[in-house]
Amino acid sequence: MSLQTEKSSMRFGVNYTPREGWFHSWLDFDPGKVRADLEQIASLGVDHIRVFPLWPLLQPNRSLIRSQAIDDVGTVVQIAHECGLDTTVDVLQGHLSSFDFLPSWVTSWHEVNVFTDEVAVSAESQLILTLGKALRELPGFSGLSLGNEFIQFAAPRHPQSQKITHEQAEKWLETLFSQAQRVAPGMIHTFSHDDDIWFDSKHPFVPGDAVKFGDNITVHSWIFGTVAPHYGKSAVELTWFARYLCELADAWARAYGTAPRPIWLQEVGAPEHWIEREDIPQFVRDTVLNLRGDSNCGLSPNLRAITWWCSHDVNSDLADFPHFEHSLGLFDQHGAVKPVGQAFAAAIREWGNPGPAHSRESQEIELGTHNRQLLNADQDFFANWVRWAREGQVKRIDIKLVED
Repeated sequence: MSLQTEKSSMRFGVNYTPREGWFHSWLDFDPGKVRADLEQIASLGVDHIRVFPLWPLLQPNRSLIRSQAIDDVGTVVQIAHECGLDTTVDVLQGHLSSFDFLPSWVTSWHEVNVFTDEVAVSAESQLILTLGKALRELPGFSGLSLGNEFIQFAAPRHPQSQKITHEQAEKWLETLFSQAQRVAPGMIHTFSHDDDIWFDSKHPFVPGDAVKFGDNITVHSWIFGTVAPHYGKSAVELTWFARYLCELADAWARAYGTAPRPIWLQEVGAPEHWIEREDIPQFVRDTVLNLRGDSNCGLSPNLRAITWWCSHDVNSDLADFPHFEHSLGLFDQHGAVKPVGQAFAAAIREWGNPGPAHSRESQEIELGTHNRQLLNADQDFFANWVRWAREGQVKRIDIKLVED
């Protein structure tokens, strides 16, 4: 099975965070522990995972791609398949839970721009080719992602932002996607991003890139960016944010003429610093079922998959994480399913048949990439959209492109 499913079929999955050692566990890889984790994940009724090998461990030197590390990734894919799970593998890792993972050959004395330096991009391409070649014949392998929110390295707010133009951003995407498609044709290859791509008018990657490149449009829905700080803890608006982002993704695809495109809600989670712990199960249910819709609005357009972040809590012994990262898991650090995990499993069972999609009233807005911040959650457009949604009318968003 692939993430490019029929419209009547919804896929549910989990972003896999190893219970013991977090992603540092790639250093002392233990297939037995992986199997125990994946059996727990499969028990929730999901059908796929997304995994995150660390770039510095895969390619510690520009000309050295470690065969053992590649084999370990393949072993995870094989174990997942035996547990009934398909696997997407992120390549350039990149960024995870506030930590950056860049190999030494692109930092410090060897610092280069990872998007524009031809030697570095050639090495990135080689890693994609090597992983793709090793995984493409494995049952259950779905495809490659260029890396988890990798484009944040070009974001103006990053502490070591790498300056690039939009043209350079697109050239980087074209180069790496061509390699992925060449080495593993027919698979679902994607790139991921936080919501800066939709809302930050100074970001060199633009909404058009999100809807033109890759085989699915990916959406990462995190309420701690703007919507929760603006509306407050446990506000009802928080449960509509994932649906809103998916509607935006579809709207931009129509604006750029690439619709219909499959949409993958690749990350969505329940951070405890913005949701009261006792409210989290209801937040999970409402977030998922708002995506399903009802007879008034139907399924979120072209949505094909929902993948929760994340599988297991970060162990409390690990230091320097933002506090909420230790509680995002569906399972706790001992492997016991939490109320959030039970709620996600229940929402999957409750999904059933969403209301029929039909013509909806539109909420139109004129904008370009230069003023995309008007779509952010602290703006009137979002406030009106949610108000109508709460009244039973989930509006179709129509973007009328204007010249930048």
